[in-house]
Amino acid sequence: MDQLPADDRELRRLEEAAGAEDARETGLDEITSPAFVVREHGQVIVAAGYRTWPCRTAHVSVLTASQVRGRGLARATGSATVAHALAAGLLPQWRARRPASRRVAAALGFAEPGAQLSIELARYSRPRL
Repeated sequence: MDQLPADDRELRRLEEAAGAEDARETGLDEITSPAFVVREHGQVIVAAGYRTWPCRTAHVSVLTASQVRGRGLARATGSATVAHALAAGLLPQWRARRPASRRVAAALGFAEPGAQLSIELARYSRPRL
């Protein structure tokens, strides 16, 4: 396993290969930690890192290329990310909406204490008088 800086171009290539929906879901483009990566044939195929949030929280992000899912790579890079966050004195959190992400989080010992509901309010303009 290797480490890359959070803004490394190889991470952006992984996001492009994974597709906009998967990339957006993970938030890998927002990490502030080093990225823990696995390469295959010279290409990054999985990456994980975290974004430091308020109250010393580390919001974990993991992205795995679709063709290599199911091989335990998300668990390996996610574990390295969690260990890095803990060593920095941060409390890791994992937002897992998709079943595969929930399975990885559970395998790493994360508990699911509740659910999150997000809504987006439409913007409106006030009428002029």
